[in-house]
Amino acid sequence: MLRAVLIAVFCLSPLLHGEDQDPAHYSRKTPSRDGTGKVYMGREISQVVSQHAIGWLERRDREGEEKPSLVMEHLELPKNGVVADIGAGSGYFSFLIAPLVPEGKVIAVDIQQEMLDFIEGKKKLKKVSNVETHLGTIEDTKLTEDTVDLAILVDAYHEFSHPREMALSILKGLKPGGRLVLLEYRGEDPSVPIKPLHKMTVKQVRREMEAIGFEFAEVRDFLPIQHFLVFRKPTDS
Repeated sequence: MLRAVLIAVFCLSPLLHGEDQDPAHYSRKTPSRDGTGKVYMGREISQVVSQHAIGWLERRDREGEEKPSLVMEHLELPKNGVVADIGAGSGYFSFLIAPLVPEGKVIAVDIQQEMLDFIEGKKKLKKVSNVETHLGTIEDTKLTEDTVDLAILVDAYHEFSHPREMALSILKGLKPGGRLVLLEYRGEDPSVPIKPLHKMTVKQVRREMEAIGFEFAEVRDFLPIQHFLVFRKPTDS
C-alpha cells in the first residue's frame, strides 16, 4: 500500500556518507538488510532507499495516506512564526506551512542543492514569498542560533547519518522555549507497513533527544501510522 517502504520520504542519501567527527557516540555492527551498520544509542541507522523521490513526495494521494492537513492543525503556529523544515526535500511541507505564518517565514533546509533549486522553482510558480531555501550539511543544519520558533522533521530523522550532531544543531537554532516536532512511523506497531529501521518508538526518540538537552513535551497519535512527537528547547538555554 505505502511505497514508503521502497522510496525514502526525504531525499537525504548523502547523510549515509562521511566520517564521524566524534566516533565515541557511535558504534559499528554487521549491517542488517536495510541498515548501515552504524549504531547510535542502540539504534541501527537505516539506509536511505532512494535519492530520486520528488514524485513520491509530491504524490496526489499523500493526504489520504498520511493526513498532512491534520499535521498543520496541530502545529499551533503564530502568524509571525519562524519555522525550519529540516530535510525539506521537494518543499511539500514548507509550502503547506507558509500560509500559516504570513508574517513570518519557513526555512526549507536540505543538503542537496538540487532539492533547494526545485523549491525555488515552486516559489516562483506559486508566487510564495515567505519560504527561504537553506543549504545544510550531513552534520549541521547551519541555522542561526536562537532564531527558530519551530523545527519540523517528517520521516527524516531515522535516516540521519549523524543524528547527534544534527539534533544539536537544531537545538542551537531554536529560540529558548522553541519546539521540535518529529513525525516518525510508529515503531511499536507491527501493523504499520514500513520496514523496521524506518520506524521509531517513542521510547527511542525520547532517549536520543533528551540525551542532548531537549525536554519532552508530548506525543500525539492522531495520524494513521505516524507519531507526532513534540520537544522543547529549555528556556534557560
